[in-house]
Amino acid sequence: MIRCKIETTLGDIEVELYPEKAPTTVANFLNYTDAGLYTNSSFFRACTPANEADRAIQIEVIQGGNVPEEKEMEPIQIETTKQTGLLHQHGTLSMARDKPNSATCSFFICLGDQPSLDFGGARNPDGFGFAAFGRVTQGMEVVLEIQKQKEEGQYFIEPVPILRIVRINE
Repeated sequence: MIRCKIETTLGDIEVELYPEKAPTTVANFLNYTDAGLYTNSSFFRACTPANEADRAIQIEVIQGGNVPEEKEMEPIQIETTKQTGLLHQHGTLSMARDKPNSATCSFFICLGDQPSLDFGGARNPDGFGFAAFGRVTQGMEVVLEIQKQKEEGQYFIEPVPILRIVRINE
């Protein structure tokens, strides 16, 4: 297990990562972390009950880790929840993606259990779900505060700066 701290202007979020269960996804997150690419990125999006009301399959997450496109690394192979056994539960850290095998830098944190994001879940029509790779151990109150920021169309009017993400143990 590897621990990291996500330092934001609204407070710190501590996470633990599971390289033994999701080695590719953890390595990808740490590549961005160790290169300092999350420094001065942000949490830029939230899915809330209010802004998800019109969707058939609703979720609650905050999304962050935007990196300038020219600094994005190659997309990684998806490690599904069926492969890893890591489910999208309250506090789960997971990689955002468009289509399978397209995740790069952007990640999200679940608020509440989100089984529709697991393999076979209905949120993504391809059925692969998303690649969970860690969980919040401290700072869920910060996650909740980030989710409350004013947004339009799920995107924050003023993104919440991520000052940096650092490893806090090995």
